[in-house]
Amino acid sequence: MAKLDVTSIDLFYGAAQALRGVSIRAELGKVTAVLGRNGVGKTSLLRAITGQQAIRAGDIRFGGVSIKALPSFERARMGIGFVPQGREIFPLLTVRENLETGYAAVSRYERNIPDFIFDLFPVLADMQNRRGGDLSGGQQQQLAIGRALVMRPKLLILDEPTEGIQPSVIKDIGRTISFLRERGDMAILLVEQYFDFARELCDFYAVMDRGQVVRSGDRAHLDTGEVRKLLSV
Repeated sequence: MAKLDVTSIDLFYGAAQALRGVSIRAELGKVTAVLGRNGVGKTSLLRAITGQQAIRAGDIRFGGVSIKALPSFERARMGIGFVPQGREIFPLLTVRENLETGYAAVSRYERNIPDFIFDLFPVLADMQNRRGGDLSGGQQQQLAIGRALVMRPKLLILDEPTEGIQPSVIKDIGRTISFLRERGDMAILLVEQYFDFARELCDFYAVMDRGQVVRSGDRAHLDTGEVRKLLSV
């Protein structure tokens, strides 16, 4: 059963329609990549899933339960972890304090930083007492992912995690996503413009254009030439 089912959702900003009948799904132990150029509705889709923007039609189900009327903090407590575009770490808090902000979504018995986070991102262990704002862009991205993982998510959403990041850190992020997929205890929704990165990691894909999903399927049936053309038009 899919952990996340988004079915035929419409989303508006005032009179402007940003999403038109969008449907996607994300399954445990799998990566679903949402691809598209700037301005095609990818961020609006994530705002709908995370509860930052109400939908006008359709449904969003998580673990078989409709969450379309729930506020963002309730969705987080249910296990939806979000790594936003631009990272949005707290620059004046230390690395450890930034990670501990993930405690807000878990029970008091889970308020610790899992060791595997420092195994995945050793730089965070080395810089626990450094302020978040003193980290490089790539290190901040690792911190943002680590913060989301502290929440023990059942669905991890990553919005453009490779944007503005040096190649060595992109490889680290790719290895992290592969590791999390292989654990099999979370669904991963990856929003990307970097096609080669997404193609290598995804099990399923959806390409968006003008607020709609125009191509979707599993990786085995992904037409590289067609998708590249859609991303470059």
